[in-house]
Amino acid sequence: MSYQVLARKWRPRSFADMVGQGHVLKALINALNTGRMHHAYLFTGTRGVGKTTLARIVAKCLNCETGVSSEPCGTCSACVGIDEGRFVDLIEVDAASRAKVEETRDLMDNVQYAPAAGRFKVYLIDEVHMFSNHSFNALLKTLEEPPPHVKFLLATTEPKKVPVTILSRCLQFNLKHLGPEQIEGQLKKIVELESVAADARSIQYLAQAAAGSMRDALSLLDQAIAFGGGALREEQVREMLGTIDSVELVAMLQALAAGNAQDLLARATHIAEHNPDYESILAELISRLHDIALVHLLPEGSGPRDEDTLRLSALFRSEDVQLYYQIALLGRRDLASTPDPRIGFEMTLVRMLAFRPGGVDMVAASGVARSAPAPVPAESAATRVADISGEAAVAGDWQQVIDEMALAGLVKELAGHCVLHERTRDRVHLVLAPSQEHLLKTTQKERLQDALRTRFGPDIRLVISVEQPQKETPAERRAREERETQAAALTKMRTDPNVQALVTAFDATLDESTVRPQR
Repeated sequence: MSYQVLARKWRPRSFADMVGQGHVLKALINALNTGRMHHAYLFTGTRGVGKTTLARIVAKCLNCETGVSSEPCGTCSACVGIDEGRFVDLIEVDAASRAKVEETRDLMDNVQYAPAAGRFKVYLIDEVHMFSNHSFNALLKTLEEPPPHVKFLLATTEPKKVPVTILSRCLQFNLKHLGPEQIEGQLKKIVELESVAADARSIQYLAQAAAGSMRDALSLLDQAIAFGGGALREEQVREMLGTIDSVELVAMLQALAAGNAQDLLARATHIAEHNPDYESILAELISRLHDIALVHLLPEGSGPRDEDTLRLSALFRSEDVQLYYQIALLGRRDLASTPDPRIGFEMTLVRMLAFRPGGVDMVAASGVARSAPAPVPAESAATRVADISGEAAVAGDWQQVIDEMALAGLVKELAGHCVLHERTRDRVHLVLAPSQEHLLKTTQKERLQDALRTRFGPDIRLVISVEQPQKETPAERRAREERETQAAALTKMRTDPNVQALVTAFDATLDESTVRPQR
């Protein structure tokens, strides 16, 4: 007995079945009901949001035997034929496999002929951005002035690759990502109709993992049902997706809030035993930090108010949450560059501890915690805390501090041309070369000071003196490294046996201006 996958079985067959995309549906429904249909439409959006599905529904609306309307009957030969993919007047074209100009010309040669069975001949061109320039030119004239019995429905995930001459001849609708709540509601409906036993958390995990794509959600649902032997259970779905229990995530955040390195790394070790998807874990961590930040910001009764988030929000300061959020974002971005995802994940947690304002009571080294030193007088303790939080800066790695603060634009340019001269409990003293004094604007200095306060604490004051630095600035170091890398690449090209053989055989000359080092 053949099995039809859920993504095909539950493909919407009318506008009423569509999930989300209300801004597009309203325009199409009104156009169909008032008889003001344009001859060419372009549907854009990421995968699995309903571009091709919407185009097929429009084709049914235009060719339904009961008449043109926004509510096709679904039972006539035209509607059934379109649903089953055998309606002769719906010509579906995959631009990726028919990109040659000769094929496009052949397609356009048939436009002039009247429909064989329906009211309109509908051309549905999927991934139209894959057409070559010559194919677009072959399509252009027909698209601008097609016969009255022809409609064009184009779909693409990359509208920027479609020539503006094509865009200007179409009505363009951008389909949005579906929200997790929208996907979750549809999944609940489907599992009920499919008589699949499922708990709420497993459906929620699938909806979040779909990342806005309904097709991805249905494919994951198919996979989860097979993985669970015909049922959806939270633990099995988490194992399949590589996510962790919310209890683990909350416990990890509690350890982070307490500055308990031993507990935090023990949690990370426990998580590693389940072979998780660390990118998904960091995404969950980022989402939870976002919820905590909203609790801090919004008045009582607004925003997320689940019990775990409320309890965690009382443990964190707002500035700590902002710092951890930024570190988690950078950690997730750099995860693919690490030797092992677990290393990247654990280093993200270590950074959160190392750079938290106020320092930590325990310092992790190779997964082993070391107790803090004995209490000292108040003034010395304050100085010690400042030294811990500014450890990277004191060590002279000013570039690392710049990266951790996630600076951009002119503020990053100013910081990059400075040298760290001194770091005390309440002051950061930078030196700026006279040749770069034009970067020292009041606005940029204030923004840099705000970033330093977020990084080191609210009492930090920024001092910038204009004098010749005694050591290399991050910008100078970066320029030097680029020059050295370029010089090494040139040397390698000049001494390469294959290059030398070509020069000798063809009396060639190496165009050194085109040599670029590998990234």
